[in-house]
Amino acid sequence: MLRQMLANLQEVVLGTKLAVLFPAIPLAVVADFYNFGRPWIFALSLLGLAPLAERVSFLTEQIAYFTGPTVGGLLNATCGNATELIIALFALHQNKIHVVKYSLLGSILSNLLLVLGTSLLCGGLANIRKEQRYDRKQADVNSLLLLLGLLCHLLPLMLKYAGGIGNSTALYTLQLSRASSIIMLIAYITYIFFQLKTHRELFDSQEEEEEEEEETAVIGFWSAFAWLVGMTIIIAVLSEYVVGTIEAASDSWGISVSFISIILLPIVGNAAEHAGSIIFAFKNKLDISLGVALGSATQISMFVVPLSVIVAWIMGIRMDLDFSLLETGCLAFSIIVTAFTLQDGTSHYMKGVVLFLCYLVIGACFFVDSIPLIDETTGNLGVKKSSGALTA
Repeated sequence: MLRQMLANLQEVVLGTKLAVLFPAIPLAVVADFYNFGRPWIFALSLLGLAPLAERVSFLTEQIAYFTGPTVGGLLNATCGNATELIIALFALHQNKIHVVKYSLLGSILSNLLLVLGTSLLCGGLANIRKEQRYDRKQADVNSLLLLLGLLCHLLPLMLKYAGGIGNSTALYTLQLSRASSIIMLIAYITYIFFQLKTHRELFDSQEEEEEEEEETAVIGFWSAFAWLVGMTIIIAVLSEYVVGTIEAASDSWGISVSFISIILLPIVGNAAEHAGSIIFAFKNKLDISLGVALGSATQISMFVVPLSVIVAWIMGIRMDLDFSLLETGCLAFSIIVTAFTLQDGTSHYMKGVVLFLCYLVIGACFFVDSIPLIDETTGNLGVKKSSGALTA
């Protein structure tokens, strides 16, 4: 039993290159216990979340070997973005609706532009003498779902500007957002059924290539389940630290909350997906890279975002799908650029360059952003704190 425990420890904790970041977890707990500077707690918690997010994905894959493809697919759909979901739930609990919206929006942008862009860039440079091809069918399905999600974000925004600012318009926007969230969840459940049951052949090539990489589980079912529960609890603890100290870090570093939430948090949360997607692109397996990047973006847009709205509804919190004009505009252009990039079924490094540069421009925009923000708790106008910007 001791030998098995040590073997599991080696596979789970030391089986990733991100293991060097695991010491940040106890350091974050110690920093909170001894009331160190809140920016330090935020930074250490952020670093500790990176290996945990990667290991949760690894453990769900291990459990999928024992549960079969259907249950395993549902488990991956639920736990694939566990870090983002847990951060969103803690932010909702603390009534920080803007942090929820920023972090989820950032996850979508990160997957579409940063993860996919660097994958196409690195894959194109590594296979510069070859024409890289991928199956357009699964990319088309994900693009359609992302466009549906975009429509559900645009309608509350347009309704707000069409009806003017007022209590009645805010109520209608909230009601429309809740109805749209239910529709988005129905669409995502249909997508899961489509992917796992009726049209599995569209995703068979991706599964076959993944089986070439790893054919059997390396740890047992109950061991993987126990590790998954334990790491989820640790993620919850660190997520609470992150949500509770994000404003202090923003004040101390002179960086806006929007930049931290939209750029920094998703980079940490998507670190594992980012690395895996680039590795598959290097091996000229673009179908898997697209499945990782587009699948994660679709999951956030069509599952995590509407689920957050429904959970907020249950908690009595008025969260809608209006992500403000600037944020929704960035989301719209990102989805449209990505859809145009993937329309012909071939890839080269120039496509990756364009997507990556789009991400840099959006990052620069939110770095200097100081647009007035309505405080959800008081209703008073404040200012998003940004580098070199006055605060109010």
